Formats: sequence, C-alpha cells, structure tokens
Amino acid sequence: MAPLRLSGINMKLLTYKTQNTEPRLGFLHNNQVVDMEDFGEISNFPLPNDMLDLIDMGFEIIAEITELISETEASFFEEISYKLEQVTFLAPIEKPRKNIIGIGLNYTEHVAESARGLDTTGKLPEKPIIFSKPPSTVIGTNTEIIKNTKLTSQLDWECELAVVISKKGKYVAKEDALDYVFGYTVINDISARDCRREGQWIVSKGQDTFAPMGPVLVTKDEIENPHNLNLTLKVNGVEKQSSNTKFMLFNINDLIEDLSIVFTLEPGDIIATGTPAGVGAGRNPQEWMYDGDVVEATVEGIGTIVNTIKEI
Repeated sequence: MAPLRLSGINMKLLTYKTQNTEPRLGFLHNNQVVDMEDFGEISNFPLPNDMLDLIDMGFEIIAEITELISETEASFFEEISYKLEQVTFLAPIEKPRKNIIGIGLNYTEHVAESARGLDTTGKLPEKPIIFSKPPSTVIGTNTEIIKNTKLTSQLDWECELAVVISKKGKYVAKEDALDYVFGYTVINDISARDCRREGQWIVSKGQDTFAPMGPVLVTKDEIENPHNLNLTLKVNGVEKQSSNTKFMLFNINDLIEDLSIVFTLEPGDIIATGTPAGVGAGRNPQEWMYDGDVVEATVEGIGTIVNTIKEI
C-alpha cells in the first residue's frame, strides 16, 4: 500500500475502517485518527459516524467540534484513536446521494489541448460545461481503477479540486457562494476518451471506479484561498500535470452561482471543478494508462490520492 500523504496541520475529516469496524467517520489529530462518534461520547456531545450526517448538521458544527478538541485533555484521545497505519482511508463521502457534478474545459490550456486531441472546438466556453458521474464511480485512495478493455483502450487522468456543498441553495449570488461550501477534497476525474458518444461524456466519465476521491475532506475554514492551490498529477512517478486553481475559467463562486440557477444544490453535493492541461489525450503522441500503472493526484492543502490501474 502506498504511504498516505497529507498536507499541513488542520481540521481534516475522513471516512475510515479498521480490521474490526465498518466504515466510520473520523478526524485527524496529532497525526492519529480519532473516531468522531466516540469523541462525541467522551465529550457528552452526540456526533455522527457518517460524513453526510455531519454535513447535514451544518457547517457551524465544525467550530463546536474544534472548540471541544481544544478543551479535551490529550489522555482522553488515547482510547478513541488509531495510528494512521491501523486504518484504511476510504473516500470521504463513500456513497454520494447524487451524481458528482463535473465541470468540463475549465482551464484555458486544457481547452486548447482538448481541441487538439478530442472532439472539442478550442473555443473558450461562455458558460460552465456541466456533466455528471454516478455515485458508483467513487473509490478511495490506495484502491484499483478498473479499466474495462471491452469498453476502452484510452484511459486518461484528470486531477481536480472538488467542492463539497454545506447547505441547500437555489439562485445563490456569486458573492455569497462560499457560504454554501462545507469543504474540499481531491478527485481524479478518470476518463475513457474513446467512450464519448456524440458529445455526451457520461459513458466516458461515469464508469465504475472513475472517481477516486480523498484522502480527506478539509473544512473550508482551513483553506485560506481555494483559488490559489497547486494541483499536480504523476503517472508512475512522472509528473504529467502541474497548475494552480487560480487559472480556472469559472471559479468556485461562478460555478455555484451558475449551478444553483440550473438545479437546487443540497448538502453533500460534490462539484469537481475541472482539470488543467497535461492530460494524456492532449499529448503528442497521446498517452494512456495501462494495467499496473500508478496514478497520484495531489491538491495543495488537502493531500494525495494514489490508485493503481487494473485491466479486466
């Protein structure tokens, strides 16, 4: 198993399991995993054991949890904590309630490279390009991405910052948009480039295991500026993507405003904000992922997800 790589010290939530437990909600504290429900019990403050249930409590709960942590003696954490090597990190939201909302062609250079290698025009979009990925695409770090060779020979990578919504929103004003954010995570928007159907992307992007996510969900208060985060992606240790969220065509505020006009955003909704240049389809010659390849997607301030390609 690849070593877990996390960034910085802040409030990081995770879904985890051990050899003896089903998936549970936790948080990182002093480089250990603390069980959220157990922490609530010792604090006499009931807390859930599921990420979506926590999000449903509203973002305000994070300040209360943080205060409780600061008031709790270190010795109390010992019985409800695990060392990192004792747990398996799962996707932070293992089973989203709805499809992941994907944003296409949201970095200028990616628009250009897509026009060279795919069926797009090269024209900068005037409004966000929206697609979706079913909940069954979601997997965690240190798991296998399934390449179904009956469907695709052109498996590609896309490192992205993902936004998790905190509360119900319709017709959200751009200036208020970040009030609707709960936190951020990393998504690798895996894409089968030869499965695009007359401009429709869901077969290309919606296959099982095509949304590795994690390794944690970082609450929004811990990210000073989500529009200035470095993104990198490596395949077999070789860097393929390196950019920054400041180069988005439509930033998070723009996206939340636009999406909330189209449909109601709800707690736990996930928005994958698009990928920068450096995808395999845009290279000359084009590059694809094959059985045994290891892909690592990193977003500054959040961490790295590592996955291995498994051909079937």
